[in-house]
Amino acid sequence: MAAVAVRTHGLFIGGEWVVRPETIAVYNKYTGEVIGHVARATREDVDRAVTAALRAYRENPLPPYRRYEILKRASELVRERKPELARTIAAEAGKPLKEALIEVDRCTQTLEISAEEAKRIHGEQVPIEAAPGAENRLAFTLRVPVGVVAAISPFNFPLNLAAHKVGPALAAGNAVVLKPATATPLSAVHLVQALVDAGLPAGYLNLVTGAGGEVGEWLLADPRIAAYTFTGSAAVGERIKAASGLRRVVLELGNNSATIVCADADLDLAAARCARGAFANAGQICLSVQRIYVQRPVYEAFLEKLVAETRKLKVGDPLDPDTDVGPMISEAEAQRAEAWIREAVAQGARIVCGGGRQGAVLEPTVLVDVRPDMKVVCQEVFAPVVSVVPFDDVDEA
Repeated sequence: MAAVAVRTHGLFIGGEWVVRPETIAVYNKYTGEVIGHVARATREDVDRAVTAALRAYRENPLPPYRRYEILKRASELVRERKPELARTIAAEAGKPLKEALIEVDRCTQTLEISAEEAKRIHGEQVPIEAAPGAENRLAFTLRVPVGVVAAISPFNFPLNLAAHKVGPALAAGNAVVLKPATATPLSAVHLVQALVDAGLPAGYLNLVTGAGGEVGEWLLADPRIAAYTFTGSAAVGERIKAASGLRRVVLELGNNSATIVCADADLDLAAARCARGAFANAGQICLSVQRIYVQRPVYEAFLEKLVAETRKLKVGDPLDPDTDVGPMISEAEAQRAEAWIREAVAQGARIVCGGGRQGAVLEPTVLVDVRPDMKVVCQEVFAPVVSVVPFDDVDEA
């Protein structure tokens, strides 16, 4: 296969791509090769992006049907560009190609649903005439845009979760400043380009790339931003909520999902679903299955089936169409998860499958004999690690 040229992408501010002298390298998470560069935004860039968004919102309001047309066309363009987008996600996020293709499909649906909702935003009449003395009064509500929305998206669904923020915000008539995850900004570049190609006017969507500790803080400090939407860690979410004051905040944070398998369950189905739920995207999903509680009479049988399903999974290059589990987002994160596994083992847990690591690739790992106070159980592991625990009755589970 011919080598793909490594491009440098600028910021997108006020309808123009803006080149900056400082850039950030974007890596293929499996090979470690540089696959692109993005500009490193300065504080002045962030200020200009917010200014452009505010100007567009105030001076060029988009009627609902025009929002519908733009979002619908963007959905179609994403669908047309599916192969390139999926390969971008697989390379920069380490997500297996088969899952990346599904993410692109979901992005097209997100934009299409946003388009449809743009035509259905309405208020309602409030029946105050039912109160004594208010017989001749009329009250109603109108839904209006809030203004400028700062959208901070994560690495694990770099295309669709950016669309989850941008699509509804635009559908409601807002202007957006998008800050993607530093590790996976190329998918956001594609999303911005699709919306621009669909006819989105200048200023309605601005892209600023850089470290969250810098760009995110500059966005938080700008009082002109009316709302923040963030997906990521609880610690960062808490910081945003604390610093946002009376401004609106939408947060989608971490999780530690449990699944209960009862004795009358279809064990083959349960094992297959739990394996996929635990190890999809190398466990880096906020609703990834992390704890499986299995009723004691079927515990051993379920565990045997879960291990068999786990061993079927192909681990390796995410750009291989047959790969089921690719690398984690970085070697540092894989090392962190490996350290949690080792700590659990030192405290009495047992590895029945996986546990090995090579670079950023951590083998899908099944643990037993865990305790509730182990990190792999009580904290979000965000890695391909699952613990299986027996129970006697559902109340105990």
